Amino acid sequence: MKDKKEDRTRDARVSGKDGRKESFTVHDLPARERPRERLVRVGAGALSSEEVLAIIISRGTKGMSVLNIARCLISRFKSVAGVAAASLEELQTIKGIGIAKACQIKAALELARRLDESPETEERTDLSSAEAVARLMRPLVAGKLKEHFFVLYLDSRNRLINKEQVSIGTLDGTMAHPREVFAPAIRAAAAGIIVVHNHPSGDPQPSDDDIRLTRRLAEAGKIVGISLLDHVIIGGRKLYSFRSRCLL
Repeated sequence: MKDKKEDRTRDARVSGKDGRKESFTVHDLPARERPRERLVRVGAGALSSEEVLAIIISRGTKGMSVLNIARCLISRFKSVAGVAAASLEELQTIKGIGIAKACQIKAALELARRLDESPETEERTDLSSAEAVARLMRPLVAGKLKEHFFVLYLDSRNRLINKEQVSIGTLDGTMAHPREVFAPAIRAAAAGIIVVHNHPSGDPQPSDDDIRLTRRLAEAGKIVGISLLDHVIIGGRKLYSFRSRCLL
């Protein structure tokens, strides 16, 4: 009779012949249930986050199976996004993660981030809604502890020409000058722009400074003939759109 799935995948302890406790490893799992073999058999999309991390980490250490290391990472940093935001030093606080494994994790997650912002992905993205803008930009600001201010440069059909990070603020604020926002837009012959920044607090409600900056950019856009189409503030999974609130 087959063991239950949770019994197969947990990091239990098994008794050796001499009565001592030995560490449970991935190789103690049935071959079909090992993360790498499961990926081949059912595809990457069917794997849990822990199993995907286990494949990236590749192997465990003495007294710590690779699945248990992956599980500790998710537990310590709360989510995959938290793991991605962790520094190399923070990753190495997990037992079984040295500099080599930390680099493997950071490199794999950085590749995923670059895929999210690749030109091929951007060209397929409809930026006519604040939700679409947030989907495009959220991977770039997720887990950031400071405000990051971006400008999206669009053509007359709301297709992305380019995007640029204009500034990085303090823990509770950022600054952007109209010159820094519109000079690249003029060079790119953009028809309109969308500005985006994050609130590390998770609350996307605009501050008084956000409102004043939006008004200033809108006025500058009228002067140079490049419309400010929206100002989107991302706070965790929430967003605030000035255009949706009829403030632009």
